[in-house]
Amino acid sequence: PAGQSTQMIVGADATDDSTILHTAQSLYGAYRLRRVYYSAFSPIPHSPKTVPFEAPPLLREHRLYQADFLLRGYGFQADELLSGPGNLALDIDPKLAWALANREHFPVDLNRAEPGLIARVPGIGVLSAKRLVALRRHKRIRFEDVSRLRCALEKAKPFIITQDHRPAQAT
Repeated sequence: PAGQSTQMIVGADATDDSTILHTAQSLYGAYRLRRVYYSAFSPIPHSPKTVPFEAPPLLREHRLYQADFLLRGYGFQADELLSGPGNLALDIDPKLAWALANREHFPVDLNRAEPGLIARVPGIGVLSAKRLVALRRHKRIRFEDVSRLRCALEKAKPFIITQDHRPAQAT
């Protein structure tokens, strides 16, 4: 009932994050896997020379988990998160990196936007996006409403428009 899952070891060879995410996306789509787990490679003393002597940064594993969650829960495609070969940035989370690379979609008016686009705003999750859409049936969304939903306001602030908030660059 829980479905099938698999695990990928990260950093045991030269496979980049783009290839890993495209493989995970394929496994979710073609084989209906429930979950892909990621583990950072851990070197073993006296290993063959074909195996790296150094472990990859643990943050790389964390970024892959974040990106995987965007694939499964937010409807992102691997090409959106990494348009070409390479690894995810370690200094910024994948959702924020996507938002910064796609500024034409922002700022998002929380009183008009589709729930899927609202959920792509850094600092706002899928559940909060649904709650905002439900709330706007009763009243206009204000910045205080976003705060009450416990969204990550500092992340979301530059990417949203509410009844009483508009980022400076959106004027």
